[in-house]
Amino acid sequence: MNRTEVSSNNAVPHHGWQLAKRVLTLAFFILVTVLLVMLAKKLDWQEVLTTLRQYQLSTLLLATAITALSYLVYSSFDVLGRRYSGHNLPVRQIMPVTFVCYAFNLNLGAWVGGFALRYRLYSRLGLKTGTITQILSLSLVTNWLGYMLLAGVLFVLGLVDLPRSWNIGSQGLRVLGATLLIVSVGYLLLCALSKKRVWRLRGHEFTLPSGRLALTQGLLGASNWALMATIIYLLLGQRIDYPLVLGALLASSIAGAVTHIPAGLGVLEAVFVALLQDEVGKSSLLAALIAYRILYYLLPLAAAALVYLVLEARAKKLKQRNTRTDSTAARS
Repeated sequence: MNRTEVSSNNAVPHHGWQLAKRVLTLAFFILVTVLLVMLAKKLDWQEVLTTLRQYQLSTLLLATAITALSYLVYSSFDVLGRRYSGHNLPVRQIMPVTFVCYAFNLNLGAWVGGFALRYRLYSRLGLKTGTITQILSLSLVTNWLGYMLLAGVLFVLGLVDLPRSWNIGSQGLRVLGATLLIVSVGYLLLCALSKKRVWRLRGHEFTLPSGRLALTQGLLGASNWALMATIIYLLLGQRIDYPLVLGALLASSIAGAVTHIPAGLGVLEAVFVALLQDEVGKSSLLAALIAYRILYYLLPLAAAALVYLVLEARAKKLKQRNTRTDSTAARS
């Protein structure tokens, strides 16, 4: 078989793979579009406009600034992943990727933002699957470690009052809080003191981060949850004690994760109404949550969609440049 025949045979599967990637990319955009339309239909836009008109500009600007700070904090999770996995992508490339993934994760679910987009964008920047898995794993642990630390403290101190219809009761909530704190502190101590740094679980290998890195995880994760609650606290006009708002957010987040509903539509509102309806009027509560969804979910999603297109364009140019470089090296 001559060289021309070999090249021709190799071109067939290569062309097929390129076609498959284009089809998958088109399918992804169609899916995103459909999900966005579904989300938009569930909002009463007249009520949205009425709600926003009631807020002072200073309140909305401050809430927007805290939203930006929250996304910045979350984007730093993957910067920790750089230290953990040892890859050499610059921070200026990591932060936009994490921002896009977080916005899509919040609105369209973990499988779209947390997993699919992370693997696609990081792989196009040259990272291997194993490295991306390490980054993703550390980000997940960072997020839920912060959650457990905050929820544990709130529940143990009895700062969250559950409705009587919730069977867990105050004592059960304290037990849950203590359990969350024990798990969180146990993880921190394990990372700081364990001599065995590599653990295997069900065929998967996990390397413990350093104690300092684990402590940073806890601080960043807790800070992000606290900032999210601060936005709702401001939009509620600071009429409800902050710990109650934070507790309602934590409760609604775990409920949303269990139900797997995109953006937690309906779940967030239901939990907040159940926990806080005795503290503030239902209409005021729902108005604040609508404003929160716009500021923390929809506006960042619109920005993330634009950033995603820019990242895809840059990745395509980088691939073309690398292909030309490889071709030049092969000819020489």
